[in-house]
Amino acid sequence: MGYPLYHTALNTPDIGYFQANITSVRDARPIAGAKVQISTETYPEEILIETETDANGKTDLIELPAPPLEYSMEPGSEQPYADYNIRISAPDFESVEINGAEILSGETALQNTPLLPEEVSTDLTEELFVIPAHTLYAEYPPKIPESELKTVEETGEIVLSRVVIPEYIIVHDGPPSDNSAKNYYVPYRDYIKNVASSEIYATWPTETIIANVLAIQSITLNRVYTEWYRNKNYDFTITSSTAYDQKWIPGRNIYESISQVVDNIFSNYLTRPNITQPLFTQYCDGQRVSCPDWMRQWESKTLGDRGYSAIEILRSFYGNSLYISSSEEISGVPASWPGTNLTIGSQGQKVRQMQNQLNVISGAYPLIPKIAEDGIFGPNTAEAVRVFQSVFNLPANGIVDYPTWYKISQIYVGVSRIAELQ
Repeated sequence: MGYPLYHTALNTPDIGYFQANITSVRDARPIAGAKVQISTETYPEEILIETETDANGKTDLIELPAPPLEYSMEPGSEQPYADYNIRISAPDFESVEINGAEILSGETALQNTPLLPEEVSTDLTEELFVIPAHTLYAEYPPKIPESELKTVEETGEIVLSRVVIPEYIIVHDGPPSDNSAKNYYVPYRDYIKNVASSEIYATWPTETIIANVLAIQSITLNRVYTEWYRNKNYDFTITSSTAYDQKWIPGRNIYESISQVVDNIFSNYLTRPNITQPLFTQYCDGQRVSCPDWMRQWESKTLGDRGYSAIEILRSFYGNSLYISSSEEISGVPASWPGTNLTIGSQGQKVRQMQNQLNVISGAYPLIPKIAEDGIFGPNTAEAVRVFQSVFNLPANGIVDYPTWYKISQIYVGVSRIAELQ
């Protein structure tokens, strides 16, 4: 009954989509039967929708009113997303509330939320995440300029000999000098998805999203490669401050379109000829903040609209010597990508390894069928892959491509590592 009033009050004639994925912090397993309640920030006591998660810890795809699409397509004073409050609860788990989940027209917002078992919680009160306004809509401190390459020859500095994609990074939720700010241990890909969802709009052209994700990954990997903050005697990898790094928001939703881009290119970064170090590719919105030598986000959107590819967009800001590199050093995975897609007819050790990992995962996600670990990619294996892809918001084509291989590895490591600890 809240829909007509909300449509009228906040000009939300369009529809966006929402899906919650709820797991346990303890063992990374899905929580079936978790209750998800959705209300608006305008009328927080009025529950618009109440639903529960299935055996995979997921809700159905939920339609929610959203502002007009054009609000996110050009700078303006109108807020381009609708704010919702999400309350998640389950028996024997600490409840979580997210205030300010952002719903964009036509886009699927994914709320991936782990819950803490009550017996290990030190505080039985409900955990609350308040999501601030998007960086393209509100005022944030402008980036303090830095060199795109860091000098790493000084005595005593810790610098990696090669670019490694980390499994986790430690995010300091505030400026470096804020000793009261909390540190978060965040999977690398989840961090990139969160930052991209906080820094750009998921409604933008795909090539624009790719260009911005590459810049975000390069900044992050530059901090990792140079051990920038550890060399300054801090115990974290990067901050959530826009003045020093880029915006990361604990508890926020990500967007499916951005998530899929990151899964495809998470090992890539930007550099120049004869340089190993990922570039510190700074950027700004180009509207509230001027940055003539960096990527300007709204202009990157315009170039995407004009049909520019991601590398063409990036070179228009950072110069023609820029190129995309990638690292084969990916931490926390049992084995690297086989180099070609695994599909019906594929055979060998890589297939057998993938089948074993799917069977381990199916112990936590029972809708994924058990399969023979025979090293032969047949119809049953393809079906198990399709179900896995559906559960984890990947295109469900039954083919183990690059993003599917590493998503299987990621979930396998999470499930099996916890099992070993127990």
